[in-house]
Amino acid sequence: MRLITHNMLQCHVKNCNTNNFPLRFEDVQLDLIEADYNPEFLVNMLPKIEWEALVNTALQLGISSLPAQLPENASDNEEFLKALHGVILETHVQQGKMICPNCNHEYKIKDGIPNMLLAEHEI
Repeated sequence: MRLITHNMLQCHVKNCNTNNFPLRFEDVQLDLIEADYNPEFLVNMLPKIEWEALVNTALQLGISSLPAQLPENASDNEEFLKALHGVILETHVQQGKMICPNCNHEYKIKDGIPNMLLAEHEI
């Protein structure tokens, strides 16, 4: 699972509708998998990314290449776009789990695929 995907996931357990984003990683195995660099895609994704959550997640995983604040010239800043590319498109969580900060529900990740299915009583 790429970090771009993680930035768009939140807990959907019944009655868990506050403080349910971002999900916290635990016991993760990371892989770096090279991806084609596409600055146009990155620029188009910038408005959709929850920046603070991305930076905090990256720091939690030991990645400190992103600035704390989104640069004003982000669309034209090649160095920034390459760092963003590395974090959201080349960093993959292969194993582990995501934990909801509100209800502590665990979503397991196996072979890079997060299991977001809920039991019937959680819906």
